[in-house]
Amino acid sequence: MRVNRAWWGLVVLMLPTLLVAMDMTALLLALPQLSADLGATNLQQLWISDSYGLMVAGLVITMGTLGDRIGRRRLLMIGGAAFAVLSVVAAFAVDPLMLIVTRALLGVAGATLAPSTLALITNMFRDARQRGRAIAIWATCQFTGGALGPVLAGFLLQHFWWGSVFLVAVPAMALLLLAGPVLLPEFRSDRAGRLGLADVGLSLAAVLLLVYGIKQLTVESVPVVPAVALVVGAALGLLFVRRQLRLRTPLLDLRLLRNRPFTAVIVALVLAGVAMAGTGLLVTQYLQSVLGFSPVMSAVLFAPMGLGVAVGTMAAPALTRWMPQTAAIAGGLVASALGSLLLVGVGGPGALPLVMIGIAVLALGTGPLFALGTGLVVGSVPPERAGSAASMSETGNYFGGSLGFALLGLLAAVVYRSRMGGLSDSLAGAIAAGQRLPADQGAELLHQARAAFTASLHLTGVIAAVVFAGSAVLVHTLRQTNRSTPATLPTYETTRA
Repeated sequence: MRVNRAWWGLVVLMLPTLLVAMDMTALLLALPQLSADLGATNLQQLWISDSYGLMVAGLVITMGTLGDRIGRRRLLMIGGAAFAVLSVVAAFAVDPLMLIVTRALLGVAGATLAPSTLALITNMFRDARQRGRAIAIWATCQFTGGALGPVLAGFLLQHFWWGSVFLVAVPAMALLLLAGPVLLPEFRSDRAGRLGLADVGLSLAAVLLLVYGIKQLTVESVPVVPAVALVVGAALGLLFVRRQLRLRTPLLDLRLLRNRPFTAVIVALVLAGVAMAGTGLLVTQYLQSVLGFSPVMSAVLFAPMGLGVAVGTMAAPALTRWMPQTAAIAGGLVASALGSLLLVGVGGPGALPLVMIGIAVLALGTGPLFALGTGLVVGSVPPERAGSAASMSETGNYFGGSLGFALLGLLAAVVYRSRMGGLSDSLAGAIAAGQRLPADQGAELLHQARAAFTASLHLTGVIAAVVFAGSAVLVHTLRQTNRSTPATLPTYETTRA
């Protein structure tokens, strides 16, 4: 396709990517207000926030292969239309159950978006450098949207009702449906993976159980149910892998993992997700519960995390003019490790600037991984398998984030409880208990709790630094003779609607 048309097509793909990311993070700020309005219990609030992500994680593999089979543009149009309609339904939900079900269906629609847009970008831009810039812009939209979402929610919630948060994505989806058929070409492959019901069911059940088990590990006091979910999910996952390795046309082509650069980048994406999610969890709580900022102000102060990734992804393609892609990725991860170590020094009057600088450097360093690494993943496979490769990349990102929340959150909780000596299980509990005590005793308890939580943040910074450094070593070991991937991709079948 013509270059100008390809770039205009990218603009069409950018808007829904940006606004859907904003919409999803904005919900976190709207949750208290909508819960009060709908009368949602704590358990219902958990499902309102998690049902979308669970369905995306469970179906992104299936949707990547489905796009390869029926056409990536067609799947994107179907998903965009469904997302717009369901967003309106969610905005006018009348009870918690209606909102939970709608959010789950939004997850089904949302699972079509990331693999379809990324696979289309791979096919639209056949020149390696142009493809790298396009993927960098795509990644920038994701992280910028995530950073700006809470800020947008704060504005909307001050002027409108909570349902307005869900309506943000509707205009972008309308533009996608109008301009997509004109500016986006259709791509499909006759050699795409098969969509057997057993394969789809196994992948969905395995991912849902694993993600659910990981998330619940830090919630349940006696983690029997999460443990059972993890064991059953792992067993179903192994069964799914065995089936895929035996099938001639599998749902998920695991042979892609034989490609060492592909596998190394996927692992690095998972590890980066672990470090970023765990760090983000502790930093946001630190801003609110230790430094005392409001949720809206905390979201503003945390924005350097998302904006840092956005700047890093935009700058990444330029780095390949002076160094190999793997060197740029590894160097960025080293910077992320240094940014994580800055969090170890947090404490005292200068805590806020150090936190903001630390998360900004951490995020900036991950930019080359998300831009160039994602490009290596989808660019190292035949174009007819780009949807499958994109779905593996997205699944890795989501698993990494879930693991980061659970594992680093669990370790932080252990450190906090050991420092508190049984006085409190959480910082929120200590704050609530301190309000019921005499002023001097409450102040002492709160001081001890904040010091214990700060120690948890220090540990998280050290672990994140080790994870980033290990990822840098992994990527650096890859041998790459050229500074970029081949200038052109293999020939592929193009089908225009």
